[in-house]
Amino acid sequence: MKKKECIAMLLAGGQGTRLKALTNEIAKPAVSFFGKYRIIDFSLSNCVNSGIDTVGVLIQYRPMVLNRYIGSGEAWDLDKSDGGVHILPPYATQNGGAWYEGTADAIYHNIDFVNSYSPEYIVILSGDHLYKMNYSKMLDFHKEKKADLTVSVMEVPMAEASRFGIMSIDGDRRITEFAEKPAQPKSNLASMGIYIFTWKTLEKALLADHEDPKSEHDFGKNIIPGLLASKSQVFAYPFRGYWKDIGTVDSYYEAHFDILKENPEFDLYNDNFKIRSGASSLYPAHIIGSKASVSRSVVCNGAIVKGKVVNSVIGCGARVEEGAEIVDSILLPDCSVGKNSKLIHSIVNEDSVVPSGTVFGSSEEVMIFSEGGKK
Repeated sequence: MKKKECIAMLLAGGQGTRLKALTNEIAKPAVSFFGKYRIIDFSLSNCVNSGIDTVGVLIQYRPMVLNRYIGSGEAWDLDKSDGGVHILPPYATQNGGAWYEGTADAIYHNIDFVNSYSPEYIVILSGDHLYKMNYSKMLDFHKEKKADLTVSVMEVPMAEASRFGIMSIDGDRRITEFAEKPAQPKSNLASMGIYIFTWKTLEKALLADHEDPKSEHDFGKNIIPGLLASKSQVFAYPFRGYWKDIGTVDSYYEAHFDILKENPEFDLYNDNFKIRSGASSLYPAHIIGSKASVSRSVVCNGAIVKGKVVNSVIGCGARVEEGAEIVDSILLPDCSVGKNSKLIHSIVNEDSVVPSGTVFGSSEEVMIFSEGGKK
């Protein structure tokens, strides 16, 4: 293999139970987003836009959709003969096989893959966050600080800090203290789950962690605290921009409408930092009939709209039949809404069929229609 200065390892095995029916059949990174994307598109696109051309994707929960979707990596310009994208599921060894036991364990079991590229640095990413980031700038910071580990961080509301890995830093941005989801956080500086390690440091830490029977084999709970305890050079890289963990139904729903705003903080329409998608090519969207109307909405390729759509996202290949009304809602790809139905404040899952005359949704909560109804 050709030596690479930096490669990325993308953790994409999330079961995503908080997304309820949206992840009954697929892993969270494979969930459709904003009509034509899947959540993993954002991390993969960030890698390409940052000049990283070698990415390992670690999958385990319901991998079929994600495996098929990524394919050769051509959609992200990752179909390289010397690098590219690699799907890395758990595998059997002479000692048997098992699921990855934690985020650090997943990387440990792929040490041979990493070493085949002899990288100096490795970026560890999650496949289920919504953001744009140039990792090359973070790598420059890592080199400047001569760091063993750099953690990308951002300020969060103090009331939400207990949901994150929280750290304290000194004037040089060196991390002095780290706590994973503390009950009483000392600051609001939160880890984004984006790490750059000097590979030799991480490899040594992974080997030691694997031998520790008390370890949970997790970056936040074990690897980072261990490096701090050993006085390694650990720094915080400040991120200022839109970032959202879309791991709950409410946050997933809210992210769509963040983008639908007239002047969105998160701009998908910027050719300088394009988000690529593996969505298949479809015919243009078609708005049919004198009573069909669309306002403040996105209608993706292959969709057919014969009804009324207001402030909503209509995914690739979705159908809205005559007399149907879609308000403040998200239709995932290839679903169908029957005649004279009305959806409010709802999400319709992929391939679901809403029967004609259905009234569904509530202004009180986001509801998911998945085949037979609310799940």
